[in-house]
Amino acid sequence: MELETPTKAYVVSSLMTVKRNSGKTFGQIASETGLTNVYVAQLLRRQAQLKPDTAPKLRAALPGLTDTHIHQMMEPPLRSYDPSIMQDPTIYRLNEAVMHFGESIKEIINEQFGDGIMSAIDFLCSVDKVKGVDGKDRVVLTFDGKYLPHTEHKVEHMVSRLNLQK
Repeated sequence: MELETPTKAYVVSSLMTVKRNSGKTFGQIASETGLTNVYVAQLLRRQAQLKPDTAPKLRAALPGLTDTHIHQMMEPPLRSYDPSIMQDPTIYRLNEAVMHFGESIKEIINEQFGDGIMSAIDFLCSVDKVKGVDGKDRVVLTFDGKYLPHTEHKVEHMVSRLNLQK
């Protein structure tokens, strides 16, 4: 009899249980592993792949992780999302902020770097809490993405075309 592969939801639930049972925050785990708090959450939500060098640090930070957990986390993840999460007010507002400020951010990126985009692959992200000038708590989101210039599409740069000409 062949064993069934657990669903992503099941694995995420199991990983989040380990985190909850540890009593640690994403920030505490991040401090112990040298990762960002968002990347720790991405790992535990199976939105990022655990790298071999990081596995011992994560296991030390979360001793409840099993060999199976570590193996599952080291597999390339299916990076996806459930469209119903858009109904969550925090996620909705994040999207609203990007839609509202997106054009201006794009213009500033183009003004400072040229015609290109910010990578979401070579990308770092963190969430921090600070006090505002009025003394109230504020959320600071840091998106730190590599700049990727758009390229001119020249035939001589196409490897497949060059190989056909030989």
